[in-house]
Amino acid sequence: MERQMNDAAAATPVRVMVVDDHPLLREGLAAVLSIDPRFTLVAEAGDGRSAVEQFVRHRPDVTLMDLQMPVMNGLEAIVAIREIAPQARIIVLTTYKGDVQVLRALRSGAMGYLLKSSLRTELAEAIARVHAGQRHIPPEIAVELAAHIDADKLSARETEVLALVADGNSNKRVAQALGIAEETVKAHMSTVLGKLGARDRTHAVTIAIRRGILEP
Repeated sequence: MERQMNDAAAATPVRVMVVDDHPLLREGLAAVLSIDPRFTLVAEAGDGRSAVEQFVRHRPDVTLMDLQMPVMNGLEAIVAIREIAPQARIIVLTTYKGDVQVLRALRSGAMGYLLKSSLRTELAEAIARVHAGQRHIPPEIAVELAAHIDADKLSARETEVLALVADGNSNKRVAQALGIAEETVKAHMSTVLGKLGARDRTHAVTIAIRRGILEP
């Protein structure tokens, strides 16, 4: 009897919700899911706020969540969903390999991290693993995490200064924007260069975007 119940549970498709602000990507995911009897698409959303609403309505087994979206971003949506359902199983979809983005997602409650470039080859495995209560982190992302596990974290102020520099502001304009001395901005940038192992300001911005410290 117990074996029959387990077989029945195994035969029940995993109910999936797809959240992404690009309709073509949602359509592509829906097409991939439709040809695999292990999964069924129960809901879609184009922004974080709609994702929370759709989650409450459909209670999917696994949610595929983009990070960069209008209205409410993916990290905010993950937090909101986890407040409603602490056991919610969420996989982040992204184009970025940055270790900071990964850590933010995992700390927000995501159980998996999937690059959009790997959807066709890793999607089924990722959903199955996360649905089974396991984490899914691609090897290349795990390597990135390991490479920076002991790296010094930028402070909120250092990140703020670097973001303004990334927008093309001089030290003087950064100082004016933040209401601090220009010498303080220079000190912050010197610290940022050291923490990131960057040669100059441009290199620091490039590293910060790659690692997910700044959004492109």
